[in-house]
Amino acid sequence: MKRIADAKEFGRVAVLMGGTSSEREVSLNSGANVLAALLARGVDAQPMDGIPALVEALHQKKFDRVFNILHGTKGGGEDGILQGLCEAMNIPYTGSDVLGSALSMDKIRTKQVWLSLGLPTPRYVRLSVGDDVHAAAKSLGLPVIIKPSCEGSSVGVSRVFNDADLDAAVELAARYPGEMLMEQLIEGGEYTIGVLEGKALASIHIVPAGEYYDYHSKYISDETQYICPGLPDAEEKVVQQLAEKAFAGVGCRGWARIDFMRDKNGGIFLLEANTAPGMTSHSLMPKSAKAFGIDFESLCWRILESSFA
Repeated sequence: MKRIADAKEFGRVAVLMGGTSSEREVSLNSGANVLAALLARGVDAQPMDGIPALVEALHQKKFDRVFNILHGTKGGGEDGILQGLCEAMNIPYTGSDVLGSALSMDKIRTKQVWLSLGLPTPRYVRLSVGDDVHAAAKSLGLPVIIKPSCEGSSVGVSRVFNDADLDAAVELAARYPGEMLMEQLIEGGEYTIGVLEGKALASIHIVPAGEYYDYHSKYISDETQYICPGLPDAEEKVVQQLAEKAFAGVGCRGWARIDFMRDKNGGIFLLEANTAPGMTSHSLMPKSAKAFGIDFESLCWRILESSFA
């Protein structure tokens, strides 16, 4: 990884945020924080809201590279479309490439890759509108989680403990584009871990204010607790190795956040990879990095350095 000492080497940087995905507001919040951090370090950075505005600016040759903090899909920046655009226009950008972004955005295909590598992830059933959701739940066994395959920030997610609630959960998930995923609900602790330049940082044990770590707990509540590092030393090392394998397995590059569960018996189950993690005041990637002695400004600088890869 190339290390940059002089901010001028980055050139003119577009901090891409906002967009039109379901995660727009979170992205604007993340982007504002990243922009402030880069400006504080002397980087010539400017905000850009969404891909169409970026395309116009790139045609006018206003930027030399892109810091992608555009969350989500369908107008977001985590599904490979932005990455393909930048590749076609020969513009360096942060984060995973086309394949790593598109694959990680799709929870079903991420699980298929991880399973092929022998990595642990909850059992699942792939759902389309019209499928027999009750038969699917019976094959997995309740409780289950039903969610869109290609959304983030807990959008469209339902936890189902009773057969009578399955149809409503599918109706919610079906409001979003793409396939749906029914997954075995792992009862235990919820965790995440940042990965920077292929190396795992510190795990975080998430203790939500409510029963679950939902959108409110993630971005609004100040009562959610974050314990970092989240595991004893021996388990922490195992999880770090697992996170690095998960990161590499789906072709991630630069940085990502790997979410996982730890069941009541200590078993670890990978959930998903996030290739443009949140960078809000409540977000987890900065907390994971801070436990490794990397402050927020330094984290943003390191991520921007990854655009030279």
